[in-house]
Amino acid sequence: MNNPLIKTLVSLRGNPRACVYTEPLWGLSMNLCLPYASVYMLAVGLNDVEVGFIASVYMLSQVVFAFLSGAITDKLGRRKTTAIFDFFAWSIPCLIWIRAENFWFFLVAALFNGIMKVPTNSWDCLMVEDAEKSQITRIYSLVIVSGQLSALFAPISSILVSRLTLVPAIRILYINAFVVMTLKLIILFICSKETGTGMIRIRETRGKTIFSLLGGYGGVLRIMGKSPGTIFALIITALVGAVGMINTTFWQVIASKKLMVPDSLLPFFPMLRSVIALVFFFTVIPHLTKVSLRTPLILGFASYMVGQTILISAPTEGVLKYGILCLSLVFDGFGAGILAMLAESLVALHVNVAERARVMAIQHMIIMFSTSPFGWIGGILSGFSRDLPFILNIFLLLAGMITTLIYYRHKRSKKYESI
Repeated sequence: MNNPLIKTLVSLRGNPRACVYTEPLWGLSMNLCLPYASVYMLAVGLNDVEVGFIASVYMLSQVVFAFLSGAITDKLGRRKTTAIFDFFAWSIPCLIWIRAENFWFFLVAALFNGIMKVPTNSWDCLMVEDAEKSQITRIYSLVIVSGQLSALFAPISSILVSRLTLVPAIRILYINAFVVMTLKLIILFICSKETGTGMIRIRETRGKTIFSLLGGYGGVLRIMGKSPGTIFALIITALVGAVGMINTTFWQVIASKKLMVPDSLLPFFPMLRSVIALVFFFTVIPHLTKVSLRTPLILGFASYMVGQTILISAPTEGVLKYGILCLSLVFDGFGAGILAMLAESLVALHVNVAERARVMAIQHMIIMFSTSPFGWIGGILSGFSRDLPFILNIFLLLAGMITTLIYYRHKRSKKYESI
């Protein structure tokens, strides 16, 4: 009970509690499928370039819906937007993935899945608008922890794959994902209420069209341009997003196709990565983020770089490769975990409160637009060598580290974000 994350979890009330407490259902649905997503595409008949192209289409779809998300969220309200668009973004794609037979199924699913940027915006607003600012970083830590906990259910995927083979097993997991994700959005809708800011924005946008609300983005861009912290948060989040997309898309590919890890074992490595991340979240990370976010950002980028370097150095034969893979996941678990939390926190901490929905909409749009080419680029690189996507990641992480050093050097005389 003395742990700051546990204290925050117990003390949550209202919308923050509804959002955080329902988040583990994500792990019982989509996260059971994600370790196999790319390998599933390959098994159905796609090649590396097509897998990367699907990832980029998914990101471009997110760009479009990120642009629309602020106006939709203000018009419909945070709570209603989350419920409606979560269904289109997750439940509908699951039904498509269940029956996927070729490239076109995955393309259509990716276009629908990109709608997720609308409920991402509205869900963020729903979760933090009524929360104390001092709790925001810990709330996002709890969200990341909820996602990491889901990896503990990885043996379910492994057992299904080993007994049924890859394709039929993943189809069953997508059926489960449809049911659980739909249940999640229903429970969240029942247990939450519209935020104070949300009710104000609903009144202010009454009688206005979505397109007229989009016309106000020019003023929002000027607000963002005057905030160095917002620009810094955008750069960091875009870099972390690009690295995460490449790692998520091609980790299974390098493990399965280069290192020849059996399909039945693939989920255990993300499980180990998540367990390691959880240990760090409850021990090291709360102490690192007490004052300045500079040190944890640098450590996160450095640790992630080491993990990616170890991964591409793993031998392709012998049992030693499993030990090397596990070692790489130790560094990945810390680096990816803390960077994901800090990237979300930086965006939330620097956002203009009165224009949260529209500012976050533009932020998400810029981030998605910046990261969208990297899935396609990663696919091309992977076609030449399975190592190349991760070498690209190393350079992106290095860019993040340099950006952080420059930003905090220029701002070192000021007081930074704290939790």
